Amino acid sequence: MEMNAAQVEAIVKSVLNNLNGDGGNASAASAPIPSTVKVGFLTQLGKMEIREYPMPEVGDDDILVKVEGCGICGTDVHEYKRDPFSLIPVALGHEGTGEIVKLGKNVKVDSAGKPVHVGDKIVTCMIFKDDPEITMFDLNKKNVGGADVYGLLPDDDVHANGWFANYILVRGGLGSTFFNVSDLDLDSRILIEPCAVLIHAVERAKSTGILKFNSRVVVQGCGPIGLICVAVLKTLGIQNIVTVDGNPARLEFSKRLGATGTANFKDFEGIEGLTKGVYDAFGGHLADFGFQCTGSPAGHSNIYKFIRNGGGLCELGFFINGGDATINPHFDICSKELTEVGSWVYTLRDYATTFDFLKGAKAIGLPMNELITDKYPLSRIDEAFQKAASMTGLKIAVMAEELA
Repeated sequence: MEMNAAQVEAIVKSVLNNLNGDGGNASAASAPIPSTVKVGFLTQLGKMEIREYPMPEVGDDDILVKVEGCGICGTDVHEYKRDPFSLIPVALGHEGTGEIVKLGKNVKVDSAGKPVHVGDKIVTCMIFKDDPEITMFDLNKKNVGGADVYGLLPDDDVHANGWFANYILVRGGLGSTFFNVSDLDLDSRILIEPCAVLIHAVERAKSTGILKFNSRVVVQGCGPIGLICVAVLKTLGIQNIVTVDGNPARLEFSKRLGATGTANFKDFEGIEGLTKGVYDAFGGHLADFGFQCTGSPAGHSNIYKFIRNGGGLCELGFFINGGDATINPHFDICSKELTEVGSWVYTLRDYATTFDFLKGAKAIGLPMNELITDKYPLSRIDEAFQKAASMTGLKIAVMAEELA
């Protein structure tokens, strides 16, 4: 059978598409780029709206990405309820991922030196406005504390600055960092940013020299952050993990991610009773190390009681000012000779480590993707935020219309 050049080209394209795992469907990169962009804006407290703007120009150092999905972070919910960073009106969304549809001529590799092309899937990390020369190999104390992220930028004439949108412009002139993650599935890509928070926290915990394979570890708080903490510890081979929360379903899910025991604080009278519950869950021991993931001052005050003399603690629950906590320095720190570290987000290298963590977690059968309990199309973003604010799910995601 004779075939003309167009037929041969169509067959080759079909084969390549199938090899890339899209079942032969046209990718976003091959679809026409619209003239306008739709962006999810927080326009006032408790109100997300879709605004439409002209599609921004793509400069020589920029990347235009068609958004596939973005998780709603606890920080997004704080913005929705309180606007603690005084950003309103703001395009939110920093846990996002999507497909490159247009690439500036100067963009050849990602922040790890991996080649990038139109059609690749990417995530963004930090924006180093004040330190654009940062590299993967100069990361000592370079967490997000001195930087910005897409989804928490003041609005400007570009507007497409957050991942709650159908397109986002990744701007090279801002000192943006990004990674090619085409080898991860969509749900895993949506979980990269929150997982990097825990990779960083566990690395901070390891710096104490106390967290080891045979450590008894208590994780307080079974929201997405606490649950991911359990999964990271499990992939490291830590076998004795007790979770503390007041939600039975979340405590049960923590067991599927690696917890070996639980303590529901609603089942105990006061801190003495809860401490006894943790002690019993460890088979008659206090924890060697604790991770405080609640963002609750009362939670911070309590966790000291769960940790043995000479133990360690990582506090990572306070991305924003959540108020003062009450502790007794003599009993909680000095007489125990406790070693404590704080953790605040991540470094670029933590992002790279996170990709391997997600693959490793999948390899040992941890149900990471089940952390995403609800998916909403972009057109229903306000409903998605109401769901996230209600705390009745785990990770809520806003998706491209065709993927929700």
